[in-house]
Amino acid sequence: MSATPDTRLILREEELDASAELFVLAEAAFWSTAEAALQDHPSGLGRGHYRAAFLLKRRPGIGVHELSQLTGLSKQGASRVLSDLERCGYVEKAAGKGDARRRPAVLTPEGRTFEARVSERLRSHLAFAYRSGGLDAAPGFRRILASVAGSRLTIAAPPDGEAE
Repeated sequence: MSATPDTRLILREEELDASAELFVLAEAAFWSTAEAALQDHPSGLGRGHYRAAFLLKRRPGIGVHELSQLTGLSKQGASRVLSDLERCGYVEKAAGKGDARRRPAVLTPEGRTFEARVSERLRSHLAFAYRSGGLDAAPGFRRILASVAGSRLTIAAPPDGEAE
C-alpha cells in the first residue's frame, strides 16, 4: 500500500491538529470496546494481552523482539505479556530455528478463542465506522492508516493471504 504522496494536498496546522485529535479519540473508543469485551474474562488479561494475541494471529511466530517493535512496548514488557499469555495456556513458545534464544510464539486453540472474543466486538465497531464513512472512504482510510503505521507494517508480516 505504498502510494506516492500527493504534494498538491496542503493541510493547515488546524486541520492536522483536528486529525490528531480524532486519532486520539478514536483510539480511546477502540480500546474501550476491547476492554469491555475483556472485562468479565476469567483470565484477568488486559488490552495489551489482546493486542499481542491479535498480532500473533496475524503474524504467527513473532517473538519478544518483534512484539516490542510492533507495539512500542519495551522488550521486558513484551516478554511479560507473552509470558502471561503462555501461563494462561493461550500461547506456546518453541526454540527458534538456528537460534535457541529466539522463542517464536503461536496461539493455542484457547488463545485463538481469547483473541476472537475481543476481535468480534472490534470488527463490529470498525464495520459500523466503515459503513458510516461510505464505500468510497474505506480504501482511503486504510491508505492513511498504513502510511501512519509506516515501517511497522513490514515487521514479521505474513505474505498476503497467509494470516488467519
